[in-house]
Amino acid sequence: MFEYKFPDIGEGITEGTLAKWLVKEGDEVTEGQDIAEIETDKMTTTLPAAASGKVHKLHVEEQGILHVGKVFITIDDGSASKDESAAKETEKTVKVELDADIPRAKTDEEAGVVGELISSQDELPPSDEGQSEHKTSSDKKKVLATPVARKLAKDLDVDIKEITGSGPGGRIMKEDIRAFADDKKKAGTSPSETPAADTDRREPLSRIRLTIADKMKASQQSLVHTTTLDEVDVSDLVSFREKMKTVVGEDVKLTYLPFVIKAIVLALKAFPVFNSSLDEDRSEIIYKSNYNIGIATDTERGLVVPVLFHADRKSIIEIANETQALALAARENTLTLEHLRGGTFSITNYGAIGGSFGTPIINYPESAILGIGRIQEKPIVKDGRILIGHMLPLSLSFDHRIIDGASGVRFVRFIEETLQKPELLLLSI
Repeated sequence: MFEYKFPDIGEGITEGTLAKWLVKEGDEVTEGQDIAEIETDKMTTTLPAAASGKVHKLHVEEQGILHVGKVFITIDDGSASKDESAAKETEKTVKVELDADIPRAKTDEEAGVVGELISSQDELPPSDEGQSEHKTSSDKKKVLATPVARKLAKDLDVDIKEITGSGPGGRIMKEDIRAFADDKKKAGTSPSETPAADTDRREPLSRIRLTIADKMKASQQSLVHTTTLDEVDVSDLVSFREKMKTVVGEDVKLTYLPFVIKAIVLALKAFPVFNSSLDEDRSEIIYKSNYNIGIATDTERGLVVPVLFHADRKSIIEIANETQALALAARENTLTLEHLRGGTFSITNYGAIGGSFGTPIINYPESAILGIGRIQEKPIVKDGRILIGHMLPLSLSFDHRIIDGASGVRFVRFIEETLQKPELLLLSI
């Protein structure tokens, strides 16, 4: 037998969530075949089989926790020796004999004295052997159920002690719990004293959603957020981009984002504190030498922030191609850990889905994040005349412990002035 242990995939990850099994017990698998979908703090990915053979046992249920170094699947690869096989047969014989000695229908009193033999995934109640056998009907009922069944009972808000189990030895199965909850509803009573809406639905948080929650909490608790909002006139950029689209051709998807990223990099060089983080232990500001821009990307699994590395060394065309590739990889769940670490400043483009302003949460431990809204035509006053301008909403959140409000305004104004001369961005590499 090959006991497959959850591997150490680095980055300090010690556990993950088994999102979905792609095989079942009895299936034949080949080495390298995907057998499970795994969620970690960093990503969702598939895990390939490390051996060929028949799936002997799945040790972890879907949505269960995987611990590094712990067996989560056993594959019968034909490597078991005759001695091992004989030992297993002996163990099976002993278990059958023991099972034959255990009454299948026991009263509460008998259950307390005899005890139960259950699988390793179940809870093993302590034996009452040697204690007084004169129990009364007032003794607490012993409930035989797996942790999964107990959690289901809790989720459905039913008292598991009221349920009669249909499993071996009176074990309470998940089907028993669901049937009990349904009977309560049909009888016109709620499973608990507090009525719950019939439309309520529960589902466990995914590993990536838990990670997002933890990072947002750490950001709010560790940083002093403040946000400045403004609209900048990018009419010249709109005209310039339309002209450049015909020059670069259809092979390059030239959006506004590459131009904004270039302007951000120039602003970070002019205001280095926005490309920094605070070392609280040493009371020092760490100014980053690289300009790695994290790009918040909306996916079906939640928000991920792949990083565009060395944005200061790339041209507009290179940034356009790489941002498109990162967004595609994020949505197809093919990002690696290297894509998700090392950012120094982040942007979130809610204008892509029609948003205007927001209060972005800083990607801790960075010191700032820029929210980009949807460009809209609006009346503006220029040289005493009312004109129609293309206005870009910007929302800059920054850590007020190390960045003053005036610096935030200057940072946004610098970006505006840069975007008003978009042709110069082509010369910036």
